[in-house]
Amino acid sequence: MSQLRASKAGLAACAVICACACLYLWDRDPEDAEQEAVYPAVVECGFYPDELCSALSEGKGAAPQIAQFCRNPHRPELLAHLRAPQNCSKVSRGLRFISRPLSAVEQNFSLAYIIGVRKELAMFVRLLRAIYVPQNVYCIHIDKKAPRKYKTAVQALANCLENVFISSRGRKTALEGPESVQTDLSCMSDLVQHQRPWSCVIKLCGQDFPIKTNREIIHYIRDKGNGNSITPGAKAGQSGPGPSTRGDARFKPHPPQNLTLYSGSAYYILTRKFVEFILTDARAKDMLQWLRHIQNPEQHYWVTLNRLKDAPGVTRDTGWEGHFRAIKRKAEEGDGHDGCKGHYEQDTCVFGSGDLQWIIQSPALFASKFEPSTDPLVVACLERWHRRKALRQAEVPIEPHWHFPQENHFNTKSTH
Repeated sequence: MSQLRASKAGLAACAVICACACLYLWDRDPEDAEQEAVYPAVVECGFYPDELCSALSEGKGAAPQIAQFCRNPHRPELLAHLRAPQNCSKVSRGLRFISRPLSAVEQNFSLAYIIGVRKELAMFVRLLRAIYVPQNVYCIHIDKKAPRKYKTAVQALANCLENVFISSRGRKTALEGPESVQTDLSCMSDLVQHQRPWSCVIKLCGQDFPIKTNREIIHYIRDKGNGNSITPGAKAGQSGPGPSTRGDARFKPHPPQNLTLYSGSAYYILTRKFVEFILTDARAKDMLQWLRHIQNPEQHYWVTLNRLKDAPGVTRDTGWEGHFRAIKRKAEEGDGHDGCKGHYEQDTCVFGSGDLQWIIQSPALFASKFEPSTDPLVVACLERWHRRKALRQAEVPIEPHWHFPQENHFNTKSTH
């Protein structure tokens, strides 16, 4: 069924209907310490959500205002699959996970992911099923501060997918260092022992979402990255102050073994050979110890080691080129972007529905960050757009359950 387009007249009519239907809106329950937030009934508008999503992605003027009335809650069935007695076949099909490689290119180039999560369970489920294919492998690190029920639900999902596992962090490893770096290293130690022969590992957080499909990500790594590791950054001091010790503003002495210190992103794409290198190289171990009392050590560790001349698959001094996550920062407003349509959390934009067009047009692989408890519609629209694109690129027969259901009716109040 072709996607319906929203005209200005149709959007205006929808706005009137939505305004009348606001009597049915309920207030959201707050998230308690042990449980993911409950999202009660809200108004749905027109041919929802595809018509409104189309208008948002095309940047139609009235769409963001209408979206304020027409918000899509997390569907109860999304999390219900994780709370019901485990039938893994039903969980995988019910959550619409892709169950076969979509092309020969993808089948022959497996990726690994490290994903750090701590809140927004439904957001994590959406992220995982967007990047999930059976030939990849996924290591999940759950923050120790996450609620118990959250941890149980993530574990239940991992138990149903043989290529998804929870990090073994907590078990003693050969490398010990700052927690923010050590959690990634623990996942890497698990990944290199995994039976799937992955080629690169990508680091994400639970509030990221892909813009590119699995196939497009592989092409990006091969073509723009030349098959090398990608760690955007620059020499420390060129794009901001150097590293300082925790608790004061004094700079730390020079790094060990005459390493040149770089500052960059905590998120990366690393080749398997580079991962194996940093798990065994003496300089990597010394650097890890040196970073124990440095603020934001994850912003120095990966980018510094990826500039070593003798490390496999390293990136030379390319600066911030290859920055693969689309982020709106407040300091860049008016230059790199036209402002945050959601809200700023410190310096970073938490995307709103009005940001959808900017996200879709970005050349980046992923976008960050999303908070469905604040604006669920932007994630719902991006997810449906991303899935349609992935299925259009497929070279295999499409399974019916890979499609998201087409919803083309107007409801003033959703049922429980």
